[in-house]
Amino acid sequence: MEFLNIDYPTWWFLLVGAVFSGYAILDGFDLGAGAWHLFFKKEKSRRIALNAVGPVWDGNEVWLVIGGGTLFAGFPEVYATMFSAMYIPFMLFLAFLIFRAVSIEFRSKEPMRWWRQMWDVLYSVSSVMLAVLLGVVLGNVLQGAPIGADKEFQGSWLIFLNPYAIMVGVTTLALFMMHGAIYLIMKTEGRLYAKIRLLLRNAIIFFIISFAITTLYTLIYIPHLSDDFKQQPALFILPLLAFLSIANIPRLVNKARYGYAFFFSALTVGLLLGLVAIELYPTLIISTLDPEYSLTVYNSASSDKSLGIMLTIAAIGIPLVAGYTYFVYRTFAGKVELDESSY
Repeated sequence: MEFLNIDYPTWWFLLVGAVFSGYAILDGFDLGAGAWHLFFKKEKSRRIALNAVGPVWDGNEVWLVIGGGTLFAGFPEVYATMFSAMYIPFMLFLAFLIFRAVSIEFRSKEPMRWWRQMWDVLYSVSSVMLAVLLGVVLGNVLQGAPIGADKEFQGSWLIFLNPYAIMVGVTTLALFMMHGAIYLIMKTEGRLYAKIRLLLRNAIIFFIISFAITTLYTLIYIPHLSDDFKQQPALFILPLLAFLSIANIPRLVNKARYGYAFFFSALTVGLLLGLVAIELYPTLIISTLDPEYSLTVYNSASSDKSLGIMLTIAAIGIPLVAGYTYFVYRTFAGKVELDESSY
């Protein structure tokens, strides 16, 4: 059975993409906020910045768990191949997730300066590394990996630290730092607010430069990613919207309309990941050894019956999580105010 003439593997591809996009938008801003943490010198400023993400950071990471679950349920062979091929990057990612969570919770447990400074460094470094590692994984997915006929990775994990993947990692960090700075501006006031405004301008410049370099490199050295756009010119509407969304952010920032700037920053994340989806579909992991060995939504998906049942479950569960997420953000809206229960 098909819905709207779209088959189940394609629906599941869209679902996995939507969930990971939600994670990138939500956890992206608090990773970006963490990356700025050491730029704040005063204890009160760091506490305010930490409490800006304190009520929501763990809920944001729920979307990562859902994303991993949907990938495993819909495309188990992709899950197995990707996690075995990128075992080291994913283990590093997990380690930094743990350090970041522990840093947030442990920082306020003791009053000593060295204690708080230690957790501040771990929190900020972990946030930076998580953003970079997400970009590194994405960069390797875009350019492909040596996957054999048996759908097994053939190579060393060191190949993942290639120039293109690192460029995508730096661009991801820049995007999240811009996203996070906008969020912090919305949650702060006074001198900290003024300082973050200056940092945000630097973040916008950092992102635009890194994005331009990565885009140019992609067009020159990874031309297969633009094949679908050449074959279907109507698809150019998506990169056009992405560029317009990016251009709108500094305009809104200059007008101090930060709520709208945050919306377009989130939209930029979603549109850029939408570009990735178009560039890849129907392929999920490109084999650099032979295109016939690539993993696609069709040769790596679960059975249609399984996908249909799980799609029904996801249609019920994901809106519930989204509703809870909305409730949390509405509850903790407004500027941060420190009290005895704050971090």
